[in-house]
Amino acid sequence: AGTERARAATHSSLHVPYGNGDGEKLDIYFPADPSETFPVLVYIHGGYWQCLSKDDSGFAAPPLVSRGVAVVAVGYDIAPKGHMDTMVLQVRRSLVFLVERYPGIRGIYLCGHSAGAHLAAMVLSTDWTEFPVVPDIKGAVLVSGIYDLEPILHTYVNDALNMNREVAQRNSPMRHVTPAVPAACEVLVAVAQHDSPEFRRQSQEYSQALRAAGWSVSLLDLAGVDHFDIIEKLSEDSYVLTQVGRRAVPGW
Repeated sequence: AGTERARAATHSSLHVPYGNGDGEKLDIYFPADPSETFPVLVYIHGGYWQCLSKDDSGFAAPPLVSRGVAVVAVGYDIAPKGHMDTMVLQVRRSLVFLVERYPGIRGIYLCGHSAGAHLAAMVLSTDWTEFPVVPDIKGAVLVSGIYDLEPILHTYVNDALNMNREVAQRNSPMRHVTPAVPAACEVLVAVAQHDSPEFRRQSQEYSQALRAAGWSVSLLDLAGVDHFDIIEKLSEDSYVLTQVGRRAVPGW
């Protein structure tokens, strides 16, 4: 419902293809009064890599576009059609597409929830020399994420993903934390009070690993919320994560 309201209330381009795959599409919500350049918040949805879509992901756009920030909801091929390697590559390629298509972008800010936070974290470990351009990533907000995939190998979550140990290790951000370079973005790792112990443990350990590698990291432990409303409340101005995000993203 929030995404439907956003589509009705903003200037948007929906289902913009960034590749040939069925899921390789973006919903782009443009600033209400776009200047020559504008920052972009790229939102990557969760759903354990096998449900939800960009069509559920525009709910936080209206307050952002009204302040001059473009919002992009990324689609990717979820399981069982999508393989974990494919999803990670698709999200990386979506950023390359944005940079090439919209030269007015002034900094990219990543925001991902749950599986989307995992995909955003994998973006942070990208070797951009393998791509034609290097996105100017200014910040990342990782919300209730999964940063080590091995613990889910023997759970129902892997039934659709069909990962083996090698795939899980290759796509675990915890295993691919790179030393921070001078231009490394700031990272906010948020976790809910009522997230499961595993989500809470992984958020703490991933933030510690980033900090040890020289990244500028903040860990935000949000009281009174669970795995779902921690992100759903982002459309509320008074919500603490909205307020913190506003300090991290110009215009939020």
